[in-house]
Amino acid sequence: MVRRLSEGVWLLELGLFPPLASNAYLVDESAFDGENDALTLVDTGLWWNEPTIVDELAAVGYGPADLDRVLLTHYDLDHVGGLNRLVPEFDGPVSVGTDDLALLEGHVDPELLHHKGLFHRASRRLFPLPDLALEPVADGDTIGGFTAYHTPGHNPGHVVYHHADASAAFLGDLVWEDDGDLTTPFWGDSYDMDRLRRSIADLSARIPPFEIAAMGHGDPLTVGGDDALRTLASRV
Repeated sequence: MVRRLSEGVWLLELGLFPPLASNAYLVDESAFDGENDALTLVDTGLWWNEPTIVDELAAVGYGPADLDRVLLTHYDLDHVGGLNRLVPEFDGPVSVGTDDLALLEGHVDPELLHHKGLFHRASRRLFPLPDLALEPVADGDTIGGFTAYHTPGHNPGHVVYHHADASAAFLGDLVWEDDGDLTTPFWGDSYDMDRLRRSIADLSARIPPFEIAAMGHGDPLTVGGDDALRTLASRV
Protein backbone atom coordinates (compact mmCIF):
# COMPACT_ATOMS: atom_id res chain seq x y z
CA MET A 1 0.00 0.00 0.00
CA VAL A 2 1.23 3.50 -0.88
CA ARG A 3 0.88 6.37 1.55
CA ARG A 4 1.85 9.98 1.02
CA LEU A 5 3.76 11.16 4.10
CA SER A 6 4.26 14.75 2.97
CA GLU A 7 4.67 16.75 -0.22
CA GLY A 8 7.17 14.80 -2.34
CA VAL A 9 7.58 11.83 0.07
CA TRP A 10 5.76 8.49 -0.17
CA LEU A 11 5.84 5.33 1.89
CA LEU A 12 5.83 2.16 -0.22
CA GLU A 13 4.75 -0.73 2.00
CA LEU A 14 6.17 -4.02 0.74
CA GLY A 15 5.26 -7.50 1.88
CA LEU A 16 2.31 -9.03 3.64
CA PHE A 17 3.36 -9.37 7.28
CA PRO A 18 6.37 -9.00 9.61
CA PRO A 19 9.15 -9.99 9.38
CA LEU A 20 8.67 -10.19 5.60
CA ALA A 21 7.13 -6.72 5.48
CA SER A 22 9.47 -3.80 4.93
CA ASN A 23 9.28 -0.18 3.89
CA ALA A 24 10.69 1.63 0.89
CA TYR A 25 10.37 5.36 0.30
CA LEU A 26 10.04 7.49 -2.81
CA VAL A 27 11.26 11.09 -2.77
CA ASP A 28 10.47 13.52 -5.59
CA GLU A 29 12.88 16.40 -5.11
CA SER A 30 11.07 18.48 -7.72
CA ALA A 31 8.39 19.02 -5.05
CA PHE A 32 10.82 21.11 -3.00
CA ASP A 33 11.94 24.67 -3.60
CA GLY A 34 15.56 23.72 -4.19
CA GLU A 35 18.09 23.01 -6.91
CA ASN A 36 17.57 19.22 -7.01
CA ASP A 37 14.81 17.57 -9.03
CA ALA A 38 15.74 13.87 -8.96
CA LEU A 39 13.34 11.02 -8.26
CA THR A 40 14.94 8.85 -5.59
CA LEU A 41 13.99 5.44 -4.21
CA VAL A 42 15.27 4.60 -0.73
CA ASP A 43 15.50 0.81 -0.26
CA THR A 44 13.66 -1.74 -2.40
CA GLY A 45 12.23 -4.58 -0.29
CA LEU A 46 12.54 -8.24 -1.20
CA TRP A 47 12.46 -9.43 -4.81
CA TRP A 48 9.18 -11.32 -4.30
CA ASN A 49 7.17 -8.83 -2.27
CA GLU A 50 3.42 -8.62 -2.85
CA PRO A 51 2.73 -5.95 -3.88
CA THR A 52 6.01 -5.59 -5.72
CA ILE A 53 8.13 -2.47 -5.76
CA VAL A 54 7.05 -1.94 -9.39
CA ASP A 55 3.37 -2.08 -8.37
CA GLU A 56 3.98 0.45 -5.62
CA LEU A 57 5.82 2.83 -7.93
CA ALA A 58 2.95 2.57 -10.41
CA ALA A 59 0.48 3.51 -7.69
CA VAL A 60 2.30 6.85 -7.36
CA GLY A 61 2.39 7.27 -11.13
CA TYR A 62 5.96 6.21 -11.86
CA GLY A 63 7.89 3.27 -13.28
CA PRO A 64 11.46 2.05 -12.80
CA ALA A 65 12.63 4.04 -15.82
CA ASP A 66 11.58 7.27 -14.07
CA LEU A 67 13.99 6.72 -11.18
CA ASP A 68 17.18 8.76 -11.18
CA ARG A 69 18.86 6.91 -8.33
CA VAL A 70 18.43 4.32 -5.59
CA LEU A 71 19.81 4.81 -2.08
CA LEU A 72 20.29 1.69 0.05
CA THR A 73 20.46 2.05 3.80
CA HIS A 74 22.26 -1.28 4.08
CA TYR A 75 22.82 -4.68 2.54
CA ASP A 76 20.05 -6.99 3.76
CA LEU A 77 17.83 -8.92 1.37
CA ASP A 78 14.65 -7.18 2.53
CA HIS A 79 16.20 -3.84 1.55
CA VAL A 80 18.12 -4.68 -1.62
CA GLY A 81 16.25 -7.61 -3.20
CA GLY A 82 13.80 -5.44 -5.11
CA LEU A 83 16.62 -4.10 -7.28
CA ASN A 84 16.13 -7.18 -9.42
CA ARG A 85 12.56 -6.05 -10.11
CA LEU A 86 13.71 -2.65 -11.39
CA VAL A 87 16.01 -3.80 -14.18
CA PRO A 88 16.35 -3.46 -17.12
CA GLU A 89 14.19 -0.31 -17.09
CA PHE A 90 16.26 1.26 -14.32
CA ASP A 91 19.98 1.51 -15.00
CA GLY A 92 20.94 4.42 -12.75
CA PRO A 93 23.37 4.54 -9.84
CA VAL A 94 22.79 2.68 -6.58
CA SER A 95 24.40 4.09 -3.45
CA VAL A 96 25.34 1.86 -0.52
CA GLY A 97 27.56 2.32 2.53
CA THR A 98 31.25 1.69 1.88
CA ASP A 99 31.60 -1.18 4.36
CA ASP A 100 28.46 -2.94 3.16
CA LEU A 101 29.57 -2.58 -0.46
CA ALA A 102 32.85 -4.28 0.41
CA LEU A 103 30.88 -7.03 2.14
CA LEU A 104 28.45 -7.72 -0.69
CA GLU A 105 31.18 -7.60 -3.36
CA GLY A 106 33.25 -10.14 -1.42
CA HIS A 107 36.18 -7.87 -0.60
CA VAL A 108 35.52 -8.42 3.10
CA ASP A 109 34.48 -11.69 4.71
CA PRO A 110 32.38 -11.37 7.88
CA GLU A 111 33.08 -13.76 10.73
CA LEU A 112 32.07 -17.26 9.74
CA LEU A 113 30.72 -18.08 13.21
CA HIS A 114 28.80 -14.84 13.58
CA HIS A 115 25.04 -15.39 13.09
CA LYS A 116 24.60 -12.54 10.63
CA GLY A 117 28.03 -12.86 9.10
CA LEU A 118 27.29 -16.44 8.10
CA PHE A 119 23.97 -15.34 6.59
CA HIS A 120 25.64 -12.63 4.50
CA ARG A 121 28.30 -15.02 3.24
CA ALA A 122 25.51 -17.21 1.93
CA SER A 123 23.15 -14.51 0.66
CA ARG A 124 25.69 -12.71 -1.48
CA ARG A 125 26.32 -15.96 -3.34
CA LEU A 126 22.75 -17.23 -3.55
CA PHE A 127 21.02 -13.91 -4.28
CA PRO A 128 23.35 -11.72 -6.34
CA LEU A 129 22.34 -8.16 -7.16
CA PRO A 130 21.76 -7.11 -10.77
CA ASP A 131 24.56 -5.55 -12.77
CA LEU A 132 24.07 -1.93 -11.76
CA ALA A 133 26.50 0.86 -10.92
CA LEU A 134 27.09 0.46 -7.17
CA GLU A 135 28.56 3.58 -5.61
CA PRO A 136 30.11 3.66 -2.12
CA VAL A 137 28.76 6.16 0.39
CA ALA A 138 30.76 7.48 3.35
CA ASP A 139 29.77 9.56 6.34
CA GLY A 140 29.02 13.13 5.29
CA ASP A 141 28.62 12.42 1.58
CA THR A 142 25.85 14.26 -0.22
CA ILE A 143 23.73 12.78 -3.00
CA GLY A 144 21.40 15.40 -4.40
CA GLY A 145 19.60 16.83 -1.39
CA PHE A 146 20.47 13.83 0.82
CA THR A 147 23.27 13.73 3.38
CA ALA A 148 24.61 10.33 4.47
CA TYR A 149 25.38 9.38 8.07
CA HIS A 150 27.37 6.24 8.76
CA THR A 151 25.50 4.39 11.52
CA PRO A 152 27.11 0.96 12.02
CA GLY A 153 25.82 -1.76 14.30
CA HIS A 154 22.92 -3.36 12.50
CA ASN A 155 25.36 -3.75 9.61
CA PRO A 156 28.97 -2.53 9.35
CA GLY A 157 28.05 -0.14 6.53
CA HIS A 158 24.59 0.93 7.60
CA VAL A 159 23.74 4.47 6.42
CA VAL A 160 21.00 6.93 7.36
CA TYR A 161 20.00 9.53 4.75
CA HIS A 162 18.74 12.94 5.85
CA HIS A 163 16.92 15.29 3.48
CA ALA A 164 16.54 18.78 4.87
CA ASP A 165 13.97 20.04 2.34
CA ALA A 166 11.78 17.00 2.97
CA SER A 167 12.37 17.28 6.74
CA ALA A 168 12.91 13.52 6.70
CA ALA A 169 15.45 10.99 7.93
CA PHE A 170 15.50 7.61 6.21
CA LEU A 171 16.65 5.44 9.08
CA GLY A 172 16.74 1.95 7.58
CA ASP A 173 17.19 -0.58 10.37
CA LEU A 174 19.02 1.69 12.78
CA VAL A 175 15.66 1.83 14.56
CA TRP A 176 12.28 0.16 14.27
CA GLU A 177 8.86 1.49 15.23
CA ASP A 178 6.78 -0.14 17.93
CA ASP A 179 3.41 1.23 19.05
CA GLY A 180 4.28 4.79 18.06
CA ASP A 181 7.76 4.82 19.60
CA LEU A 182 11.21 4.10 18.22
CA THR A 183 13.04 1.03 19.42
CA THR A 184 16.19 -0.91 18.56
CA PRO A 185 16.08 -3.83 16.13
CA PHE A 186 16.13 -7.43 17.28
CA TRP A 187 19.64 -8.41 18.40
CA GLY A 188 19.64 -11.55 16.22
CA ASP A 189 19.30 -9.39 13.12
CA SER A 190 22.27 -7.14 13.95
CA TYR A 191 26.03 -7.43 13.96
CA ASP A 192 26.76 -5.46 17.14
CA MET A 193 24.06 -4.08 19.43
CA ASP A 194 26.48 -2.01 21.51
CA ARG A 195 27.75 -0.29 18.40
CA LEU A 196 24.19 0.19 17.18
CA ARG A 197 23.27 1.95 20.43
CA ARG A 198 26.30 4.21 20.07
CA SER A 199 25.22 5.01 16.52
CA ILE A 200 21.76 6.01 17.74
CA ALA A 201 23.28 8.34 20.32
CA ASP A 202 25.77 9.77 17.83
CA LEU A 203 23.17 10.36 15.15
CA SER A 204 20.73 12.01 17.57
CA ALA A 205 23.47 14.47 18.56
CA ARG A 206 24.52 15.57 15.07
CA ILE A 207 21.66 15.14 12.61
CA PRO A 208 19.73 18.34 11.74
CA PRO A 209 16.07 18.61 12.81
CA PHE A 210 13.52 16.50 10.96
CA GLU A 211 9.85 15.65 11.27
CA ILE A 212 9.55 12.38 9.33
CA ALA A 213 11.26 9.33 10.83
CA ALA A 214 11.19 6.84 7.96
CA MET A 215 12.38 3.46 9.22
CA GLY A 216 12.56 0.15 7.40
CA HIS A 217 10.09 -1.68 9.65
CA GLY A 218 7.05 -0.25 11.34
CA ASP A 219 4.89 2.79 10.84
CA PRO A 220 6.90 5.94 10.00
CA LEU A 221 6.47 8.97 12.22
CA THR A 222 5.32 12.05 10.33
CA VAL A 223 5.92 14.59 13.10
CA GLY A 224 8.53 14.89 15.84
CA GLY A 225 10.94 12.37 14.37
CA ASP A 226 14.06 14.01 15.82
CA ASP A 227 12.45 14.19 19.28
CA ALA A 228 11.62 10.48 19.08
CA LEU A 229 15.20 9.68 18.11
CA ARG A 230 16.60 11.68 21.02
CA THR A 231 14.17 9.98 23.39
CA LEU A 232 15.38 6.58 22.24
CA ALA A 233 19.01 7.69 22.55
CA SER A 234 18.40 8.64 26.18
CA ARG A 235 17.04 5.15 26.92
CA VAL A 236 19.59 2.87 25.25
